[in-house]
Amino acid sequence: MSTPSPRPSGPANAAATPTPQGASSLATGSSSGSGSDLHRDLKNRHIQMIALGGAIGTGLFYGSAEAIQMAGPSILLAYLIGGVAIYIVMRALGEMSVHTPVAGAFSHFAYTHWSERAGFVSGWNYWFNYIAVAMAELSIVGLYVNYWWPTIPTWLSAAFFLVVITAINLVSVKAFGEFEFWFAAIKVVAIVGMIALGVIVVVCGLNSDAPAMTESVREGGFFPFGFLSQNADGAWVGIATALTAVMFSFGGVELVGITAGEADNPSRSIPRAINQVIYRILIFYVAALAVIMAVVPWTTINGQMSPFVQIFDSVGIKAAAGILNFVCLTAAMSVYNSGLYSNGRMLYALAKQGNAPRFLARLSPSGAPYLGILLSAGITVIAVVIAFVAPQNVFSTLMSIALVAGVINWVMILITQWKFRRHASAETIDGLAFKMPGAPFTTWIVIAFFVGVVALMVLTPQYRPAVYVGPIWLAVLLVAYEIKKRTAHSRENA
Repeated sequence: MSTPSPRPSGPANAAATPTPQGASSLATGSSSGSGSDLHRDLKNRHIQMIALGGAIGTGLFYGSAEAIQMAGPSILLAYLIGGVAIYIVMRALGEMSVHTPVAGAFSHFAYTHWSERAGFVSGWNYWFNYIAVAMAELSIVGLYVNYWWPTIPTWLSAAFFLVVITAINLVSVKAFGEFEFWFAAIKVVAIVGMIALGVIVVVCGLNSDAPAMTESVREGGFFPFGFLSQNADGAWVGIATALTAVMFSFGGVELVGITAGEADNPSRSIPRAINQVIYRILIFYVAALAVIMAVVPWTTINGQMSPFVQIFDSVGIKAAAGILNFVCLTAAMSVYNSGLYSNGRMLYALAKQGNAPRFLARLSPSGAPYLGILLSAGITVIAVVIAFVAPQNVFSTLMSIALVAGVINWVMILITQWKFRRHASAETIDGLAFKMPGAPFTTWIVIAFFVGVVALMVLTPQYRPAVYVGPIWLAVLLVAYEIKKRTAHSRENA
């Protein structure tokens, strides 16, 4: 397969309509396909649930406890602020994805509208991001299984689910879509059920005479720690530091852009999924946490159990832990399922660009980039080893590293969209079917917000090491690109 040449830069190109390099090879074919292209077998219901599931994960079910401890009731405002920032990122990605629905999404766009180097960094960084996430999820999945079967080794559970999810992804994109549809449905039903139960408890006064939120606000106010302060233990708290935990919860929503290359009607399904991000955030984050703190005083949420378990326990539902354990297990599998899908497609796109070995662009007869999937799964086997050696010590570290990689992804999406518009003609911009609101002002405002989030990570001990890993990782990618470029140049002149 031929490697597309880099997009020429300079003033002469500034007014040109951006025509993606290699679009014909990266854009997917019909659902039947010939085995040489990805298949458009993801239906609208798949896309909607993938988008929905991408916004709901371990960060909400368990990570929300840490966020509540940092900010108290004002965590609701933190989720709103973070949600708006993520919505802008998604609109930036959606503008490009609807204009050119291809595999590789933001890596392909960075390669086309920014530079070959940017495409290389964006693609490999996103791959690394989901490798870290997948390893983290698999490293603790055994703990969920041990709730029912304590004698099963955690590494065996990790190995079992790794094999099962890998097999699902190797079958076809339709198989992935169906499993992810039901994984997401379980999470959605669980949260909707929790919200409904909480509303009943508050309205009927089943747990107290006054909602816990009312009592909590009376005692410490809506902003008990202000914007940023230090508690008695010397730890930094407040709505500002809570944003670090909040932003981790949103990791994965950009998966919608990856699905554009295999959506049967991307011009309809992608805008619909992205526009609903803000509603999902309001319902599944803000409403859920508001109900939790209305039933359970936020000062009693200490992270020893999920806030979702506490709300069930507070009204005497003894099966709560079992129910939530099952939901968390499916949430972890959903994350790994999505991560493996995304990594396979990203390696496929990188191979098409010439930024990864060409064999990773090979597809199975069903249209699955099987070598990219197998390579990603093979590296994730490290999680099985971690689950065997230190299952309880690695999760938070991997999650913080994933957050830094996620912030890099989001910032690169925004810069790429800015460059996309900068290089486009006025006619192209006017004809965009799904425009990003407020561009380019919103672009730079949200980038500044993400820079602030990274700065705040330094104040949080569990996130601080990842801030140092981020620049090192970027340096590794830039060096790798230069080595790749010089190697290719030497071969051409040989």
